[in-house]
Amino acid sequence: MITIMPKTVTQNEARRNRWFFGGISSAAATFFTHPLDLLKVHLQTHEKKMSFKRAVFGVYNSHGMLAFYNGISASLTRQLTYTTIRIGIYEVGKPHINLQNFSSKIGLAAIAGAMGGFIGVPTDMVNIRMQHDMKLPVDKRRNYNHVFDGMLRIYKEEGLSRLFTGSSLAIVRAMVMTIGQLAVYDQAKIFLLSSTNLREGVPLHFLSSVTAATAATTLTQPIDLVKTRAMNAKPGDYESLSHIAAGIGKLGPYGFFKGFLPAFVRVGPHTILMFLIMEQLRLHFGIIEQPA
Repeated sequence: MITIMPKTVTQNEARRNRWFFGGISSAAATFFTHPLDLLKVHLQTHEKKMSFKRAVFGVYNSHGMLAFYNGISASLTRQLTYTTIRIGIYEVGKPHINLQNFSSKIGLAAIAGAMGGFIGVPTDMVNIRMQHDMKLPVDKRRNYNHVFDGMLRIYKEEGLSRLFTGSSLAIVRAMVMTIGQLAVYDQAKIFLLSSTNLREGVPLHFLSSVTAATAATTLTQPIDLVKTRAMNAKPGDYESLSHIAAGIGKLGPYGFFKGFLPAFVRVGPHTILMFLIMEQLRLHFGIIEQPA
């Protein structure tokens, strides 16, 4: 149970995250948000307009409750690799930059996101395919047993390079996501601590994470839509990423924000839960900063 910390926690406020706290926190949050992520993929890969409510009942009526956790192994593996790396690099680098300078945090977050984004491409592809499988006709389903089965089959059937399809977009998205989540979160905390009566505790962490979730969703949604369609496509479906973008662009500028609400519904709770869990890990088990 998450408890609100008292307003004066001098020693705890001096604690900083261990490098692996982000991956653990993100994986824990994924258990709650995976169904929302699955619905987001369904909406983004559906050619015609579909409401969020229709997507929910479509999945439930056709495949039952367990279908909302299709691809959970890939999703968890992704968080334990991609998220651990990007948050880990960011946290390790924070003591070496000026935390009062927002541009410094942006630069560090971009580097961390790029490295984590590349590593996370194969698991992201399998995750998207497993979530989308139920929408395909029975004879065209891939039926991956789990994330490792999916990666092995893609390697054998489509080649090693296919595992990294859309890697450029995935890297850019990870950079933008890390900036939107981590850099904005830290900046929001600094602002709230200096401008309000809030101190370390759930209210501060909640408000900061809501700000970060809003920024991250807005920045990543157009990239995420193109990346999702590229990774889910079969060889020959699209000539290039620009071809995918052009197809989306036919719907107008708002086409790139298709599924924005379900994307925010997924990113918001996940970001909030991730930071709430990570902050509790930091306050209770983090590294105690030694006075200079």
